[in-house]
Amino acid sequence: MTMKRYKLETGGVRVLHTVGMTGEEADRRAVEKAAEKIRRETGVRAENLKIARKSVDARRGEISFVYTVCGEVTAGGRAAARIEASGARGGEIRLHSDPVLTPVKGDRPLEYRPVIVGFGPAGMFAGLVLASEGYRPLIFERGGSVEERAAAVERFVRDGVLDPECNIQFGAGGAGTFSDGKLTTRISDPLTAWVMESLHSLGAPDDILYKSKPHIGTDVLRQVVKNVDARIRSLGGEIRYHSAARGIRDGVLTTPDGDVPFDALILATGHSARDTVGELIASGFSVEAKPFSVGVRAEHLQRDIDEALFHEHAGDPSLGRGEYQLSYRRGERGCYTFCMCPGGVVVPSASEEGGVVTNGMSERARDGVNANAAVCVSVHPSDFGGSPLEAIAFQRELERRAFEAGGRTYAAPYQTVGDLLAGKRGTEYSKIVPTYRGGVVTPADFADLLPPFVTELLREGLADFGRKLKGYDDPAVPLTGIETRTSSPVRILRGEDGCALGHDGIYPCGEGAGYAGGIVSAAVDGVRCALKLMAAHGPSPEA
Repeated sequence: MTMKRYKLETGGVRVLHTVGMTGEEADRRAVEKAAEKIRRETGVRAENLKIARKSVDARRGEISFVYTVCGEVTAGGRAAARIEASGARGGEIRLHSDPVLTPVKGDRPLEYRPVIVGFGPAGMFAGLVLASEGYRPLIFERGGSVEERAAAVERFVRDGVLDPECNIQFGAGGAGTFSDGKLTTRISDPLTAWVMESLHSLGAPDDILYKSKPHIGTDVLRQVVKNVDARIRSLGGEIRYHSAARGIRDGVLTTPDGDVPFDALILATGHSARDTVGELIASGFSVEAKPFSVGVRAEHLQRDIDEALFHEHAGDPSLGRGEYQLSYRRGERGCYTFCMCPGGVVVPSASEEGGVVTNGMSERARDGVNANAAVCVSVHPSDFGGSPLEAIAFQRELERRAFEAGGRTYAAPYQTVGDLLAGKRGTEYSKIVPTYRGGVVTPADFADLLPPFVTELLREGLADFGRKLKGYDDPAVPLTGIETRTSSPVRILRGEDGCALGHDGIYPCGEGAGYAGGIVSAAVDGVRCALKLMAAHGPSPEA
């Protein structure tokens, strides 16, 4: 009988959490249960078992850890038939394969090195793939290095002095560098696993490979971004910081270093490069407005969130900090929480002078006093006129109003949930201290700053969230705004070959181009664009 080696994974392994149970003990029990499940289903013993995914389920009044476990078996005969049949029909025990990237290179060599504009997740991963395959990409980033960004952000938080070219939005790693470093994604692309393995190899923690809601934390992510920079350079790539691309015409990119000719360019500028969008529209690129969301940041005491989710188990280190995701819908419009940061802070995220923008950030330990999340309302193209420039103008106007309400000092307007629901102007905060710039906030009325449809749905959504998660609508909860950069408001249209319509060799990519929403999906799109570029062209002789 011929024996065959199989890699398997089995899902739905549940371990009930008990008081005092450590995470390591729960993991051990999960592996034991998975081994027994595989033996029972296949008749053979699994080897090299490891946890592939792990989540916490607190929905049933009791808390369980839920696992998917991977292992290997050697089987033949009936056991092999059962394994192969299970893999074919997607049963509980499935065939498993490790992520592999297999680029195909075109016959036509590039005349010049491929150019990448932007060094956020999409640009970083496009650069990694191209550099690994010998293309020696040339990367332009308008912002600074990780160290330069950290200094600029610290100055803005401390003194309210904004650098429009180097800030939370612009610079090495993109907006994600100063965030929670969330790696959750709704896409089911097989390249996701390859991206996660790559991040791990570049210094991200082990648990990103199996946690259902993985995060890196801004402190660790900054080192990962530095490692990506070093890896690309070691493979022959070049990265030029403080080099904003100011025009793309007839195969030439205008940069501070002069005109750079190209025959393949990946455009990965991020969702805040509004000037670039205007230049593209003026140059004849096909750009359309797309839905996005705007709102405020809600802050709760982290211990209150933990108690609402975990009850008497709150504070158990094996459970970590409590996380939530809430949504409410009325008709065609929704209100939802976004980018929840356990133990984090609200950060000033403006990239243009005269505007206030909020976002959330937390470190790996997530050990801050407050939890925060955006509470956002969906905005449709019909709400602002429908064109891409009107979409940008809509965002800018809200940011300008917030700047004015904060006294033109980059203080953020804030209002408590109780005041918003009661229709009252913001009063002084009490038990929960806003974390934006260490509490540099000004009482305001969001009904004066946001469109009526946003304010109305915020009120309905917050009341609904309070019914779903105890204490969410506590009157003392501070709301800080304005949150406008949840996603790009535009999409740069591209064809099946990945190129911008009517512009061969230019690949709109990532969140700024309207094809991603978060670190992982942007990274995956960067990989896909690099693969399409390579499928059309081999490396240039210069490379």
